[in-house]
Amino acid sequence: MNNEMVIVIDFGGQYNQLVARRVRECNVYCEIYSYKIDIEKIKEMNPKGIILTGGPNSCYEDDSPSYQKELFELGIPVLGICYGAQLMMHKLGGKVITPEVGEYGKTEIQYSQNGVLFKDLLEKSVCWMSHFDRILEAAPGFEVVASTADCPIAATQNVEKKLYTVQFHPEVLHTINGTQMIYNFVRGVCGCEGSWRMDSFVENAINEVRTKVGDGKVLLALSGGVDSSVLAALLAKAIGPQLTCVFVDHGLLRKNEGDEVEGVFGKDGAFDINFVRVNAQERYYAKLAGVEEPESKRKIIGEEFIRVFEEEAKKIGAVDFLAQGTIYPDVVESGLGGESAVIKSHHNVGGLPDYVDFKDIIEPLRNLFKDEVRQVGLELGLPEYLVYRQPFPGPGLGIRIIGEVTSEKVQIVQDADFIYREEIDKALKAYKEEHGVEAPWLPNQYFAALTNMRSVGVMGDERTYDYAVAIRAVRTVDFMTAEISEIPFEILQTVMSRIINEVKGVNRVFYDLTSKPPGTIEFE
Repeated sequence: MNNEMVIVIDFGGQYNQLVARRVRECNVYCEIYSYKIDIEKIKEMNPKGIILTGGPNSCYEDDSPSYQKELFELGIPVLGICYGAQLMMHKLGGKVITPEVGEYGKTEIQYSQNGVLFKDLLEKSVCWMSHFDRILEAAPGFEVVASTADCPIAATQNVEKKLYTVQFHPEVLHTINGTQMIYNFVRGVCGCEGSWRMDSFVENAINEVRTKVGDGKVLLALSGGVDSSVLAALLAKAIGPQLTCVFVDHGLLRKNEGDEVEGVFGKDGAFDINFVRVNAQERYYAKLAGVEEPESKRKIIGEEFIRVFEEEAKKIGAVDFLAQGTIYPDVVESGLGGESAVIKSHHNVGGLPDYVDFKDIIEPLRNLFKDEVRQVGLELGLPEYLVYRQPFPGPGLGIRIIGEVTSEKVQIVQDADFIYREEIDKALKAYKEEHGVEAPWLPNQYFAALTNMRSVGVMGDERTYDYAVAIRAVRTVDFMTAEISEIPFEILQTVMSRIINEVKGVNRVFYDLTSKPPGTIEFE
């Protein structure tokens, strides 16, 4: 399945996942590696193509991330993006400088008709720039095939050696036809046929699970979210009664969600699996008492997950494998997929304790992005309402409560979140019934969080000193970047009024306007 692979070499850019995601949209498998990857390993993998990401450094400085010149002499097509473009030019004899003026944001660009990456595209268009350094002189053998007002060398190519550079970011949706440029590279220059498809993935994953598990027994943490639900369905098809799904209700779920999960996956549900529900709310609250730091909360929640599983495994009998719904963004954001900073630890990755009382861990979805996981769910026959359920973090409301987690705070955020989602769903339904189309402000994810701020208010002629709730709604294609959903003001007013009047302990409601980046979709 992976005989056609393109690798992304990460130099610390914020868009490394986006690059890989765009390659996979071309039905070509792609993985991310640090710039520290040994060239012998690259030769061993024999990728069809290599893409160098952006990064925050200046390529000509001695301590900046770099790579040996031999990379460009392997005969493997290479595409350098932003910092990757500058590094290629620097290594091959070009010149990179720090000018007085950089370029940031949407920029008008002109493409040459000779540009291989720009085949069949308009000569003038818009790209997304984010750089301070720029290429002053192209390396010998390269022709300039794109330019902007402030960046005369915005793209270069050496067709004979299959080397290409772009100063802008084709992986970002703001670059018009950027995905087509990546398609032209991986499917055209690299010659990939496009064999990376979810039906093939499902078949191969089921066979791999059967081979690895053999006659063993598997224990799965089933949260009822998209990732764990898809994993449960995949494992059920692969090994059937050898699978036991343990649903840990840690008291950090959305309102009524524990009962909903049991209704879908329990004995009266549609899945023929072994299902165990563990009510561990008080245990988690005790562990989290007095803990305010987000990473500490994540690790505590992750470790308790494993401890609960160990205990359940002993009750169930011999269990050989622990299955986890880890997906690719979990791996990369935990700092394990490249040279980027750790954005946040995931309980499936960075939060695991050193000792795990199982023979091995199986993670069939580890190399998939979220939308690929959804495609797998549909391939496995899961209902659409479950496959397209809003994402929910593994640590649950523990990271939607700023500061210490208490049962009182959980109740507040559960009630506020339920009201918010109910009003948004009602408004979206009404808009579609009236106009026949989805609302233009339709968000992909929307939820309420509890801030750690308390302030004075007046309710019923009496002074209050209560919490502020923050509500958030984002529009995103891939959850790597996100823009704020412009929810109509009257809907926000209704949400605010209901939360303040119906949720005890709240006297203010904020609407979070922060995009990703610079923020993340979740609060902690």
